[in-house]
Amino acid sequence: MISFSKNYSSEFFQKLNLQNSSTLYRSFTHWSPEREKNLILPKSSDIINEKEIWEVLESTKPLAKDPKVIDNILEKAKERSLLKGIDSSTGEFVQGLSLKETATLLNVDVHNKKFMHKLYDTALSIKERIYGNRIVLFAPLYTSNFCLGSCKYCGYRVENKEIKRSYLSNEELVKEVEAIQKIGHKRILMLCGEHPNYPFEKFLEAVQIASKVKSPPHGDVRRINIEIPAISVTDMKRLKATNCVGTVALFQETYHRETYKDLHPYGPKSNYDWRLLNMDRANLGGIDDVGIGALFGLFDYKFEVLALLQHAIHLENTYNSGPHTISIPRLRPAKNTPYFTKTKWIVDDPNFIKLVAILRVSVPYTGMILSTRESQEMRKTLMHIGISQMSAGSRTNIGSYNKKEEGDDSSGEGQFTLADLRPTDEVIRDLLENGYLPSFCTACYRLGRTGEEFMSIAKRGDIHNYCHPNGILTIAEYLQDYASPTTKKVGFVALQRELLNIPSKSIREKVKKQLKQIESGVRDIYW
Repeated sequence: MISFSKNYSSEFFQKLNLQNSSTLYRSFTHWSPEREKNLILPKSSDIINEKEIWEVLESTKPLAKDPKVIDNILEKAKERSLLKGIDSSTGEFVQGLSLKETATLLNVDVHNKKFMHKLYDTALSIKERIYGNRIVLFAPLYTSNFCLGSCKYCGYRVENKEIKRSYLSNEELVKEVEAIQKIGHKRILMLCGEHPNYPFEKFLEAVQIASKVKSPPHGDVRRINIEIPAISVTDMKRLKATNCVGTVALFQETYHRETYKDLHPYGPKSNYDWRLLNMDRANLGGIDDVGIGALFGLFDYKFEVLALLQHAIHLENTYNSGPHTISIPRLRPAKNTPYFTKTKWIVDDPNFIKLVAILRVSVPYTGMILSTRESQEMRKTLMHIGISQMSAGSRTNIGSYNKKEEGDDSSGEGQFTLADLRPTDEVIRDLLENGYLPSFCTACYRLGRTGEEFMSIAKRGDIHNYCHPNGILTIAEYLQDYASPTTKKVGFVALQRELLNIPSKSIREKVKKQLKQIESGVRDIYW
């Protein structure tokens, strides 16, 4: 691992004169320079309309007290999820509710138990119809914690001298990916900070190296998603050209401009507009599979939910390609980062559950991602009402998958504190025991079953004929290659349950034959 001592870092940062934001900005805006000419990008004020958000939140307060209005909104959400009146030529993004309808739900008192039950039932109904009992799993891989960001809430912020700064060498990267493969993962989310010690070219190389890593008995990487600082159209095209990258994700952190400015006082990330337009640049660079998100706890969660919806609608209207995923991280403590104790916007558990359910009914076909920031109990609750993807066995320290026992991420060197420290095997066993189907499936992306083709299948109600068998096949691989004896026992019983849940006899029989192939050593079978 390439690392630098605390003394070196301190002298280096002092030399930069951190309080002089203009000096810092001029020196380090070229992590991803824009070389495209004559680019036409939208105005950020046309994407996030703060005035509209505040007005709709205020105007819907009376409506939120009317049970008939609420019932009608929830019924509309169900109908919209059935794709009634939706052209099958549309992209995968479906707006289940309008901004006004979503604001009305947000304004309902979280202590209104009758409403909450109806909301959760609606969210569960929509989730089960579209995603069934599948939960897609992935592992995050941090390649560098060098960062020039001034984010007051982040453990990686430039002023934090209490963490060791390092990045993975190519050899260490391979070992990390092998370690991730040995706990069964096929899907990786690669992340890094923004710093000249770890340039974009280094990350681009890391993605290509990681995609080719294989390990015994059957370790491979079938999908790499990335979550890195905002980059140019030029570099979006370079990412696309690797043919290694699936989803490009980036969180606005907070969509409230004044709060954003306060929390990011200097450095390249202080530019609100540059960050907000990242997904526009992704689409212009040929990447239409994008993920957005907000860090809940930085500002009013109601505002953030509506801003996420505005952002999603903009992407769909402009590029016919709304966000493939929405992430909902909640602010957590981090080493030497006192902001967590100062913010007044911490979202408590009841309101967090409420906002997840509202997002599910508002954007029914958008994947919703939950990380190990949340506890085992909270993750279980949220899976029931909306979450379709989550990380498992996560490590946020640089080089930590290959260094310590899985699940031990307690050194405090990570970007934030983890709440669910269970090993991947335990997470999978718990999912199986609770009636879920853990999945490492990547078939739709690899077969081009996205966008118009995906929606055509979804509108017919046939998507389960692909996703459910693929989930069964990928978890069967895991049970054969990586599961503990206890998880194998639970898993093979669960596979029989899942086979019985396949309604088509012909599909069921074909999956049985494919399971026999997996048992004999064949891998990477998908529909």
